[in-house]
Amino acid sequence: MELTPQIKEKLDKLQEKYAAMGQDMSAYLDGLLYADFLTYWDYIHLDTLLSLQNPKTPFPDEEIFIMYHQITELYFKLALHECKQISGNEELTAEFFTDRVRRINAYFNALVTSFEVMVNGMDKDQFLKFRMSLLPASGFQSGQYRMIEISATDFIRLVDKSKREELADKSVEEQFEFIYWKFGATELASGKQTLTLKQFINKYAAQFLQLIKDRQESNFSALYHKLLKQGHDVSALADELRKLDLYVNVEWPLSHYKSAVRYLERDPVDIAATGGTNWQKYLPPRFQKRIFYPFLWTEEQIEEWGKGWVLSVLKTLRNEG
Repeated sequence: MELTPQIKEKLDKLQEKYAAMGQDMSAYLDGLLYADFLTYWDYIHLDTLLSLQNPKTPFPDEEIFIMYHQITELYFKLALHECKQISGNEELTAEFFTDRVRRINAYFNALVTSFEVMVNGMDKDQFLKFRMSLLPASGFQSGQYRMIEISATDFIRLVDKSKREELADKSVEEQFEFIYWKFGATELASGKQTLTLKQFINKYAAQFLQLIKDRQESNFSALYHKLLKQGHDVSALADELRKLDLYVNVEWPLSHYKSAVRYLERDPVDIAATGGTNWQKYLPPRFQKRIFYPFLWTEEQIEEWGKGWVLSVLKTLRNEG
């Protein structure tokens, strides 16, 4: 093959690059010569990925349960990838911010629309049996999901609604003691913290507290107001933030609520979730009324937050049952 001017130019640039680093370009060319061609399965570590499903029971549908939660965590990682790009951008523009939030919304849309796998994609009898081998593990223990929440809003918005006003001027550490999800992991009978919650706090509390401090001035809410104050056109950004608010605080928890009703609700006694979480009070958006961006919603919308969705879905599922 003839060395065209284009190839010679690239070789000269490579020579300059490696010479600047005190490296011998010919050694790198040898490495390229002897290296195998990259394959799809090696690049994404496919064999490793497909080996990560290890059911604890012989029930076939447990593998579905495992895989869907692994897929969920990968989507959360994608969302956090965007969060880091937004918060770490020292020359943030409304356009960049909007584009990245739009990506996060696409990830959550995929999650919400795919959750039918969890609602109707497993045999109910199998689920009610294999779930007992998972104790005290729970999807409640997703640290990445909590990191997305911390990145998305002023931390006071994640404090239990009964304590927000009282703790508004308190330290992050004091506020963290009353973060909303702690109240969702209490034993139904005694009201004490579940082992699920204790494990979760032991593993992630320090990491969460550091992220809360790191995001005090660079969470999405703070950055939105910063751009607004600087005179940026944030109308498109506001639209995407409203969508994010609905996805994370209404649609996603509601998807779990639908699944819980499908598998765990029995008349007259409800079954506790695997981690002992009080799902009847913890999951419905109308009870939590967790809103990242109250300044983007009307008083009426805030008052009716989540009510229509929860009531209509619950009625539908009960009629189907």
